[in-house]
Amino acid sequence: MMTHTNTSPTKDKAKYTIKQIFIDHWHLFLIAYAYMNIRKAILINIDKIMKCQTKELGWSLFFCRTCERFKYVYHTCKSRFCNSCGIKYAKERAAAISKKCINCKHRHLVFTIPEELRDLFRKDRKLLNLLFKAASETLIGYFHNLNKTQKYTPGIISVLHTFGRDMKWNPHIHVLCTEGGLGNIDVFKHITHINYNALRRRWQAILLNMLEDALGKENFRVLKNMIYAKTQNGFYVRAKPNIKGKIKDGIKYIVRYTGRPVMAQSRIVNYDGKNVTFWYERHEDGERVEETISAFEFIKRLIIHIPDIGFKMIRYSGIYTSHKHKFYDKMILMFNKQQIYVLDTLNRWQASIMHDFKYNPLTCQYCNSKMELVEHQFP
Repeated sequence: MMTHTNTSPTKDKAKYTIKQIFIDHWHLFLIAYAYMNIRKAILINIDKIMKCQTKELGWSLFFCRTCERFKYVYHTCKSRFCNSCGIKYAKERAAAISKKCINCKHRHLVFTIPEELRDLFRKDRKLLNLLFKAASETLIGYFHNLNKTQKYTPGIISVLHTFGRDMKWNPHIHVLCTEGGLGNIDVFKHITHINYNALRRRWQAILLNMLEDALGKENFRVLKNMIYAKTQNGFYVRAKPNIKGKIKDGIKYIVRYTGRPVMAQSRIVNYDGKNVTFWYERHEDGERVEETISAFEFIKRLIIHIPDIGFKMIRYSGIYTSHKHKFYDKMILMFNKQQIYVLDTLNRWQASIMHDFKYNPLTCQYCNSKMELVEHQFP
């Protein structure tokens, strides 16, 4: 006797799913907002999410010769915006970053911008590149000025986040920076003290000058002067003394939102088919806040954060660029080749499920025999 079993295990046991909200409302949303020029990246990603782990994306068919059972494993969408696939993407990004990191303490910094500038980056997403460039120049310039002969160069990994805890548009840059740098003479100089007041003023000046060059003096001068008058101490730069524990924990922290949607499904308190109630922790005082909005508004807050096709959410600068510093090869990396091999192995489909869900997806659930692949079906 032959039987068929469909399996699509998931670690996320949230009662309400973002995927279901899109399935219920996406086509109606497109009709209601037909006058809007919805970006191609949004259309592609939402289509992927709604089809994720369904027969529309194809499947792999496995067979157990012992009990003669088939098992379908539906293909995933691979979208960073998908709650399920984004987790795997974040792991892969963390592994890729780990390969570059040298074995030293790193500082986690957050470069923010005032509310008056946020809409500029939403209306013209090419300007988001300036956030990466300005944050990098701020840190490298600061390190160079510590000793103009040595011109110490740090390793910098920058990650763009475009949202706050309430999912509203709030672009800012998370940075993982080495506590020290490579010099022109010294191989490596440990630098544990960073003057954040100096960083704030430097970050403000560099970013505003870049925006003025991009937008033109006539278009930006008034806003620039108003911001200088309002923020005399520079733009806020938040930082912790250093990453506690292992450096890999810091890597996971700053990349986690690049591979996941704007919010975890577990934060959805209620969905009645029309409205969505979710909670977030208010940044100012840590208080839990619950907010109820329409499904359309919920969708709008989510899709605004989908990056354009080809846009890189993670950038490397300083000694972590492809053009390595002359002393880079003298550094000890955080992971050796064997450890990197293990990291890469864990991100493969079978190993990843065994690690996350504690079972082997290629073992027959009825007789524990090894199943074999018999067919791939692609859309």
